[in-house]
Amino acid sequence: MRHLIIGLALLAVSLNSARADGYPDRPVTIVVPYAAGGTTDVVGRILAKALGAELKQTVIVENVGGAGGTLGTQRVVRAKPDGYTLNFGNMGSMAASVPLYPTLGFDTRKDLVGIGVFANVPMMISVSKKSGITSLAELITRLKEQSGRVTFGHSGASSTAQLAAAMLLYLTETKATLVPYRGSGPAIQDLIAGNIDAVIDQTVTMIPAHQNGLVRSIGLTGTQRLPQVPDVPTFAEGNVPKFDLQVWNALAAPAGTPPAVIATLEAALARSLENEDVKARFAELAAQAPPKSELGGAALEKLIKSEVERWTTIVKEAKLDAQ
Repeated sequence: MRHLIIGLALLAVSLNSARADGYPDRPVTIVVPYAAGGTTDVVGRILAKALGAELKQTVIVENVGGAGGTLGTQRVVRAKPDGYTLNFGNMGSMAASVPLYPTLGFDTRKDLVGIGVFANVPMMISVSKKSGITSLAELITRLKEQSGRVTFGHSGASSTAQLAAAMLLYLTETKATLVPYRGSGPAIQDLIAGNIDAVIDQTVTMIPAHQNGLVRSIGLTGTQRLPQVPDVPTFAEGNVPKFDLQVWNALAAPAGTPPAVIATLEAALARSLENEDVKARFAELAAQAPPKSELGGAALEKLIKSEVERWTTIVKEAKLDAQ
């Protein structure tokens, strides 16, 4: 009997290895759990093109938005763990969603296996030119004087934009009206039109509107200004040093995906981040690839666990909800 068990185990290992040797032999679908045009979608598509070249296979990006990224994540969690359905997620869908949606029915710490972080992105706040606000200090003053009347647009419940706005209000002890949209694109369009006062989102989606002079940008996370937008001060310069939120974006697979397949994807991801086109596009959008010490699935899984703990504390203290 013992010999039979050992034989079956060796057969399983052999089958997994065989799958990995031929992987991928058909198109790979990567689910972005947000609407098209959002930050994770933009940087994800840049990376997907490079991944396809590295894997020598078609890589399809599919947007499955809704419920703060949990619908798309759920689809990946329930997919066959064979490496053909993957997830481009971020801090919101992979970490903050756990305390925000306690009845999800899945746990990203257990039900996803990491492949790696592919981009870290600063946050930037912009205001409508019609608002008359010219600085972060002026915005905070208005928030305090007009409690609840200032409007913040965001890209949907539990999105990184909604979480960032809620955190800023918490840190400055102010209130505003949060207005949800179906993605960053519509929120920024309404900001440009002057229908809302402010949007705080990742630089990937915020920089183009600023560079084209369509909005006024008044704050940026990080310790120093960015060369892409040298005229935008940091939150520290605006006397809100505690607001230093940076969003990580990552690639993961369903739990149970063969280790050899994960290794293939890890290697392809690492090579893709060295692609000159990827580097150039990321640089334009102020997206930063992680340092080599933070590459790989193990590092991502450790990050998810620590970020779930961090956001559990923030959600509780700031009394955030998935609205």
